[in-house]
Amino acid sequence: MRELPQGEGWQYEPKWDGFRGVFENAGGELALWSRKDRPLLRYFPELRPLGELLPPVSALDGEIVIARDGALDFDAMQMRLHPAESRIRRLSAEIPAQLVVFDVLLWNGEPVWQLPLEERRARVEALPGFRISPATRDVAEARGWLDRFEALGLDGVIAKRLGVPYLPGSREGMVKVKEHKTADCVVAGVRWKKGDRSAIATLLLGLYDEQGGLDYVGSCAVAARSRAEVAERVLPLLDESSDRRFSEPNRWGTGELEETPLRPGLVVEVRYDKVQGTRFRHGTKFLRWRDDKEPVDCTWRELRPPRDPDALGVDELFAR
Repeated sequence: MRELPQGEGWQYEPKWDGFRGVFENAGGELALWSRKDRPLLRYFPELRPLGELLPPVSALDGEIVIARDGALDFDAMQMRLHPAESRIRRLSAEIPAQLVVFDVLLWNGEPVWQLPLEERRARVEALPGFRISPATRDVAEARGWLDRFEALGLDGVIAKRLGVPYLPGSREGMVKVKEHKTADCVVAGVRWKKGDRSAIATLLLGLYDEQGGLDYVGSCAVAARSRAEVAERVLPLLDESSDRRFSEPNRWGTGELEETPLRPGLVVEVRYDKVQGTRFRHGTKFLRWRDDKEPVDCTWRELRPPRDPDALGVDELFAR
């Protein structure tokens, strides 16, 4: 994990796990734009009433999120990007989204984005009727956020440099710090290096569900220098008789890699950053073998520990 920058010149904010969105009123025409300039308002019609709070020629920067049971639900966000109008209307009522605002770009024609961060933050806190992202200049408080926010589904902490204008797409005035987490997983199978059945490219990872079934949760690349050691552990457990396959597209677009299931006998500890649905959202990093742990002890509690019912919920985070 990268360290949060320290000193008098920084402001810290939560890194929300949703869809980045610029909400604007362009002369009476409302729009909600994604990071890649994709129009999003039709997918989140429940946010349209916020336009009544936005004067003409105004724009806010924020994050579209869905909170359920006190935590952010990114999977529910993905469900909202659907072409059917009837489904959009139904989901907007069942799992409504919120816009969490963290910057003002334009206000009634004034180019607020040119102001330094501290002045823009004062404008954010003065916004009427919007959900406002919290902010602090206390690095100890921001470190505490990193410790507590995992259970809420937040994605880390963003440090923003004071005294600078809004710099879209620039990393000069911003540092993102994400807490990497670890999990113990069963080695459920392997993928072989393309065209080489003797070289293991990837370990396939699993966790046991409540019924004792082994769910595939993602993969972990095998470094070339570690292949001999990995093969020594893995090859005796190959289960050539099993017809199980692991559904995961090959991200490199080079065709499907051959895979072989294993009899569950090995446990590895991996580092990951986020879980989406029933998969690690991104690749994991191998940390070590866990010879001291039985495969049956690797359950979904590794990724979804019970949440303290008395713990802070997402709604309590908003400045208002």
